Amino acid sequence: MRKISDTIARLAALQGHYANNTAEHGGRSHLQTLASFGSDPGGLNARYYLPANLSESAPLVVVLHGCTQNAYAYNRYSGWSQLADQLGFGLVFPEQKRANNSNLCFNWFQPADSRRGSGEALSIRQMIETMVVEHGLDRERIFITGLSAGGAMASAMLATYPEVFAGGAIIAGLAHGSASTIPEAFDRMRGHGGPSKAALQQLLREASPHEGPWPTISIWQGTADNTVVPSNADAILAQWQGVHDVGTRPLRTENVDGQRRQVWCDDNGRELIEKYMIAGMGHGTPLKTSGNDCLGSAGPFMLDVGISSTRHIAHFWGLAKPTMWRPVKTEAVSGTAMRSFTPAEELRLVHFDPTPEPLAPNSRASASGITKVIEDALRAAGLMR
Repeated sequence: MRKISDTIARLAALQGHYANNTAEHGGRSHLQTLASFGSDPGGLNARYYLPANLSESAPLVVVLHGCTQNAYAYNRYSGWSQLADQLGFGLVFPEQKRANNSNLCFNWFQPADSRRGSGEALSIRQMIETMVVEHGLDRERIFITGLSAGGAMASAMLATYPEVFAGGAIIAGLAHGSASTIPEAFDRMRGHGGPSKAALQQLLREASPHEGPWPTISIWQGTADNTVVPSNADAILAQWQGVHDVGTRPLRTENVDGQRRQVWCDDNGRELIEKYMIAGMGHGTPLKTSGNDCLGSAGPFMLDVGISSTRHIAHFWGLAKPTMWRPVKTEAVSGTAMRSFTPAEELRLVHFDPTPEPLAPNSRASASGITKVIEDALRAAGLMR
């Protein structure tokens, strides 16, 4: 096994650089804090953004930052809230705490945090449910993306809660179940060892009781990434080819903004998996910060390489379609997306009045009103006891 000390040292050095840059540029922007979203067994923070032109039954995008990053800076550099303003969808940003991981990485390699109904994975699931219930978002259009450790955690969420997501995008991430310890995590990042293709596909099928349909998958990887090497993109692809029943060879290969895009489709031509290999790019999120269709800005691990992964991912998910404007609303939880929960998470049918109680003058929002509605909804969905 290759030594991991050099990787740890480089991450620590980058952490200091990134902390300074974030303090100067990341700001607190316009994200709001989701103060209450259930039992939060993973001990995470949650930030969110809703544009003024939130569309009728708007989609929700879950965005997971990478190591040494936070929600505010990742949003600022990636341009997700800028795109939400243009297209009218909601955003939620799970955010790691240093008490959980000193480098602010999501603990994708810890089984207790990356399996269904447990730890950080369940915390993220609770955030999603809270956003859907509180803001009347569309359960059929929930998507997730992440960079690096956030990408690996997105892999875990897509595998463990596939019925929740219409699609996912993994940027410089790793396949679900590829590591279960810190040494294994560093080995996999460097491309050493790991489960076979058959084992990866089995890990995906065993991660939940779901039997389909499956979320579409967008994979982004730099060819010069020495932190999470390109073979990890191949492992992610192999893991999802099985459930999507597509062959190893792409249906087509095309050039998009000067980069290679490979596409795997079903028999009707619907795109199920796409894979971008960004020539010469190191470790980070691909951005286009000038010219037509520019979005976001360059920063640590946010790389201006002439292609906006944010914009292309949204297009792959179908978020660029015209939508109707509507005011923010609150509605009751539905059990539609909950049918495939494990026995421990079985839907418990409870009835409650979804209308928030009026708040007393100068009271803090919702201990007796909206929070109770959300907590009841989480219990109804089997996400909170």
